Amino acid sequence: MSKNPELSSGGSCPLPEKFKSKIGGQAVIEGVMMRGIDKASMANRMPDGTIDLEIWEIKNGKNPPWYRKVPFLRGIFNFLTSMIDGYKCISRSADKQMTDEDEEELTGFEKWLDEKLGDKLMPVVSAISMVIGLGLAVVLFMWFPSAIIKLIDKHVIHLGAVVKNIIEGILKIAVFCGYTSLTALMPDMKRLYEYHGAEHKTIACYEHETELTPENVKKFTRFHPRCGTSFIFLVLFISIFVNTIFRVSWASVPMRVLIKICLLPVVTGIAYELIRLAGRYDNAVTRVISAPGLWIQRITTREPETDEIECAIAALKAVIPENKEDDVW
Repeated sequence: MSKNPELSSGGSCPLPEKFKSKIGGQAVIEGVMMRGIDKASMANRMPDGTIDLEIWEIKNGKNPPWYRKVPFLRGIFNFLTSMIDGYKCISRSADKQMTDEDEEELTGFEKWLDEKLGDKLMPVVSAISMVIGLGLAVVLFMWFPSAIIKLIDKHVIHLGAVVKNIIEGILKIAVFCGYTSLTALMPDMKRLYEYHGAEHKTIACYEHETELTPENVKKFTRFHPRCGTSFIFLVLFISIFVNTIFRVSWASVPMRVLIKICLLPVVTGIAYELIRLAGRYDNAVTRVISAPGLWIQRITTREPETDEIECAIAALKAVIPENKEDDVW
């Protein structure tokens, strides 16, 4: 991993950023969502080729409640907020890609749902999708690794608790890398990862105080230390130590999964503080913290096309605060 990420991924800008912005973002269906200090936005490339820009105010953006300021505790609430907002934006962005032809091709069941739920259809679908997604995450990253390790311990070779926790953590990281690599083979997901790259490159361009044009944005790296991918890696990695310290029992896989769910706020709070440090400082320690997440971003980001960068620029410009000092990390 290059010491200076601006030298990676085809980026040609070798200079360090002028400041570190608080603005963060997320790739959505055919677009990018950006969250600023007091405003958030979403820019989508519509089926007709135009860019649809949606902007909304963030409640208590400049004056968040106390529990979103306290170290470790703030990570739990910020993670939940980001996850909920992310699902909502993905749902809205998918809805925007619907055309009259798509509506005509709805099945009888889909038409019945539309008639019965009306405007509530998409929120209901989003809620169901979130529950299914959370269930899948629990199975893939909690139940499956624990079950595999317990089978090995019982039928192949007896392992100590610490060794089992370490192997389980490595298996979780392997599952995550394998899952993201497989999804990257899907055309729609490849496009989503390109928008993810556009989001990172645009923020990097902004942090270098360079004019936000597609030509300039292309010069910057698609890797960013404050990325959600890096956060997920830290959650998986830190869980190894938390599960060991709290001596989470291996007697029952379902019970172990339940205890790990209960400990998830602890893991999330620690991971959030580490990702903040990595985003704020550039030294040997933070580079070690960031390195694995930046490497995994080679899977979850792709070099974007010009039309994708244009969406990221539109979304970012909409949330830049009038007072630049408010956006200094």
